[in-house]
Amino acid sequence: MSAKAERTRELLVETALRLFRERGYEATTMRLIATEAGVSQGSAYYYFEGKDALVHELYVRIQQEHRERAAPLLREGAGLAENLRTVLHTGLDTMGPYHSFGSTMLHVALSRSSPVSPFSTESGPARSAATALMAQVLASSRGTRSPTSHARLPELLWLAYLGVTLHWVTDPSPDQRRTRQLVDGLAPIVARTVALSRLPVGRRLAADVFTLVDQLATPTTDRNDP
Repeated sequence: MSAKAERTRELLVETALRLFRERGYEATTMRLIATEAGVSQGSAYYYFEGKDALVHELYVRIQQEHRERAAPLLREGAGLAENLRTVLHTGLDTMGPYHSFGSTMLHVALSRSSPVSPFSTESGPARSAATALMAQVLASSRGTRSPTSHARLPELLWLAYLGVTLHWVTDPSPDQRRTRQLVDGLAPIVARTVALSRLPVGRRLAADVFTLVDQLATPTTDRNDP
């Protein structure tokens, strides 16, 4: 991609994020994004097939920056609680500039059928990047590489991260300090849960958790589904 094309693509992303913050996700159209960016609507669609694609671009960028910030800070052989606390706090640091935008996206992302849901197929690249970082957290921490550990433990840490993110989006405290307190309290709890997962009863519990997660994350056509 040429330097000019890169600049145009970056301009569209920055314009979209500004409009999402100012007008909300639903009220922002590709036509408006193109107009505000000073490019044709056709050019906007050349780079992004729709505003959902712009959201996914943001997801991927956040995950890339999060990994760049967190990976050098993980301590080999440290306790899981310490390394998890590090990765969650750096995640909040990375998301900080987008706090106002997050609140506009919440009602859209919570829908299981939404393309911008963290569980959607379209969110796969960002989800994979986040899970890979959690796998690195486990690999760096002592006592977490047992052959009896559940294979989906990185996903469990990612789910904890999602919970922290949800709290952060709705946190009105100055600089989202209450979410920082949540991270400090949650990390040792998750670490103890992971330790428990190495035991037979813990592995069964983990399997039940992931079965439930898979059921909730998969859209259904059941007529009784709300």
